[in-house]
Amino acid sequence: MTPPTVIVLAVAMASTLAPCSNAALAAGPAGRPVAIAHRGACGYLPEHSLEAKAMAHAMGVAFLEQDVVLTRDGVPIVIHDHYLDTVTDVARLYPDRKRKDGRYYAIDFDLTEIRRLTLHERTDLDTGTQVYAGRFPAATTIPFRVPTLEEEIQLVKGLNKSTGRNVGLYVELKAPWFHRAEGKDMAKIVLGVLAAHGYDRRESNIYIQCFDPRCLRRMRQIMRSPLRQVQLIGHNDWRETPGVDHEKMLTKEGLVSIARYADGIGLAIDQLLSLRQGRVVMRHDIVGWAHDAGLAIHPYTFRVDALPGGVTPDALLDALFVGLRVDGLFTDFPDTVVRYLERRFPR
Repeated sequence: MTPPTVIVLAVAMASTLAPCSNAALAAGPAGRPVAIAHRGACGYLPEHSLEAKAMAHAMGVAFLEQDVVLTRDGVPIVIHDHYLDTVTDVARLYPDRKRKDGRYYAIDFDLTEIRRLTLHERTDLDTGTQVYAGRFPAATTIPFRVPTLEEEIQLVKGLNKSTGRNVGLYVELKAPWFHRAEGKDMAKIVLGVLAAHGYDRRESNIYIQCFDPRCLRRMRQIMRSPLRQVQLIGHNDWRETPGVDHEKMLTKEGLVSIARYADGIGLAIDQLLSLRQGRVVMRHDIVGWAHDAGLAIHPYTFRVDALPGGVTPDALLDALFVGLRVDGLFTDFPDTVVRYLERRFPR
């Protein structure tokens, strides 16, 4: 029996147009939507490991994401949080280095110490269990490592050369407000590394994303960065950026304001559609306002192993790409999204 949610999605799609042809913003050929590897192919390998990035590249994504934080000696490393304890063995190697809140902060360790850590699948700090039970085993002796931003750039550029492809970077500045309080100018450091590797022009195949609008405004208006920027939008109860009302951004006026310093928005899938009494409700207004303002829309995060009840992968992808006409999608499972795009939007 077909779940009612899937039926509603199919009906909603029937009256929609093809995806918007905003090629310059979507960065896909002829406006074709793009697949963005969320922390690499992290549905299969530990997030942000170089191995996960190489796998995602081979799967055919358009962009690879890099979440960036700084070490004590000011080196940008690629890891999702400015904490180390959920994805590494830092507590085992450095049991006395946690702060008063019980967390281990990347900025309290220099690069030499970071290189000693083993990267593993994300675990829940309260239970010690793996967050996604069906993914790569957290208990492994394989020496996955935390890469630097420079190492990852070298990997992507090397793979682009050896495969003849042009996969882009999608760099997120994590908690720049926190780093500034710790005496580090994250934006200046990261832009410097990117420029040293040739990512310093408008046409560079890269997006810079951040939850903090103050950081993005500074890079665009004061530092005069030409790189394409994406304003990340979350739920206010996440407390992602102190003093910022993220949900207010999802108004017509808020999106027009974002367009003054950014080229796109990234928001949670549940901010664009929701399940209500077995029906899918889509926020066409947000998409329309964003596109009218000249903003691309790249939602996060599509996970095959975390779908809402009664929703198939293709049904959710249809709702996003055909029903809502988003320009790209972050995913832990790049192969699923790439295959879907090849079928639905043939080159």
